[in-house]
Amino acid sequence: MNEYLLSVILGIVEGLTEFLPVSSTAHLRIAEAMLHIPLDDPYWKMYTIVIQLGAILALLLLFLGRVVRFFKTFPQGEHGEKTWLTHPLSLVTVAFVCTAIPAKLLTKVVGKNLENLTVMALALLIGGVVMWAVDAWASRREPTTTHVENMSLGQSIWIGLCQVISAVVPGTSRSMSTIAAAQLVGTDRATALEFSFLLSIPTMIVATGYALLKALHPSHEEGAGALAPLTMGPERWIVLMIGIAVSFIVAYVVVAWFLNWVRRRGFTVFAVYRIILGAALLVWLHQHR
Repeated sequence: MNEYLLSVILGIVEGLTEFLPVSSTAHLRIAEAMLHIPLDDPYWKMYTIVIQLGAILALLLLFLGRVVRFFKTFPQGEHGEKTWLTHPLSLVTVAFVCTAIPAKLLTKVVGKNLENLTVMALALLIGGVVMWAVDAWASRREPTTTHVENMSLGQSIWIGLCQVISAVVPGTSRSMSTIAAAQLVGTDRATALEFSFLLSIPTMIVATGYALLKALHPSHEEGAGALAPLTMGPERWIVLMIGIAVSFIVAYVVVAWFLNWVRRRGFTVFAVYRIILGAALLVWLHQHR
């Protein structure tokens, strides 16, 4: 298949799934397997991470007003009741650090599991069950936190640590782990979703930049887990730019829709989808052994 068309397809998959709690990593790997793209190809390994840039830009555009207001009110907050440790920007930063450090230390585990479709299938299935159970449990309780501005330092640390699971076990979904973690510590659905979106901005920017840097200038110290050096000719840059542009457009539409959906209906449909997809993938892998 033409690489430009492949890039359009993968850009659509990335944009559709990046911010939904269904795991963009698993969906991209499944799509690559179905399209016969070598899962160990250095270029495509880099590509599937870097096209997240389009989704990041879409999220930044949608939340630009919110982010700008946070910077303007830092560190006292809009009503002067916040501190350097309790302002929303601080909470996002703390959660990011609580994810980044353990995830970096566990890089070898991440690399070993990244192309394992069986791991992804199990993560999809188990994660779906967990999300369904947590959402059902949380919906029967009165939330203690209904705005990101009212979240605590302890909540942000907990959410950041839970996000490590999605870094170590592909198929878990970054948004699923952060949303479920937030609901467990008393946030309502809308607050859990917004904090997940805000946390994904620095997380995805750093992950995308690191992946591109590692691909273009691999370190000898990374050993077998390092990406091979890439020669990025004009055609390969065009393929990458197509994926970024398509993921931007699709993600912009999906995030706006997702916010409205969750406020009205919750996460059950996504949990059911994960369970069905995970089970179907396990059956498919068993049949093709």
